[in-house]
Amino acid sequence: MATVLNRRNLVLGALALSASAAMAGPHPLYGGEEGVGFRDDSLLPPPESPIDFDIEQVDLSDIPERFRRQVVSYDGVEAPGTIIVDPEHRHLYLVLDNGSAIRYGVGVGRAGFAWSGEAVVGMKRRWPRWVPPEEMVYRDARAEKWVNGMPGGPENPLGARALYLYANGVDTLYRIHGTNEPDSIGKAMSSGCIRMLNQDVADLFERVPRGARVVVLPASA
Repeated sequence: MATVLNRRNLVLGALALSASAAMAGPHPLYGGEEGVGFRDDSLLPPPESPIDFDIEQVDLSDIPERFRRQVVSYDGVEAPGTIIVDPEHRHLYLVLDNGSAIRYGVGVGRAGFAWSGEAVVGMKRRWPRWVPPEEMVYRDARAEKWVNGMPGGPENPLGARALYLYANGVDTLYRIHGTNEPDSIGKAMSSGCIRMLNQDVADLFERVPRGARVVVLPASA
């Protein structure tokens, strides 16, 4: 097993972190405070789908091997249970307690490069709803259809699970979530944060509790 993140790489990454920083302004996929009141909040669907849909398993032969879930060696400084997001290399790691980590392939959007720092998993949702921000509603016919929120489910762009990252008790608007576009794994897409295969984000969801520490490394491209 190859070493994936060594102590030197983590220290260099940490020096570039804006520790416990929060993303400023509305998020291009998840929204923010801007435009509050343009939708009818009484029509919002439940935060989670009442139905726990079966997760369709993606044929991994369609996913490049380096982006398939696998256990790799780890000699970094982070404690077991820590999530490390490396957006530049399209990987997410969950540190284990035996000198190893689970490495997952991810897709990254513009927002995935706009925030780095330390956070915690402040909220977890199964089949989360999607509430598009105002500017997306006005420019995108699909988003306009869901101005009052899209229920969670297999067609929802947030996928099967979502982890919501908070810093100093404030929502960073940074998400780790599933996707209904498995071909986006390993790529940089136009919007969103960190997307995973639904089967992978479900695996991560079960392994980490609320309050789990998350380290998001800076990325240059």
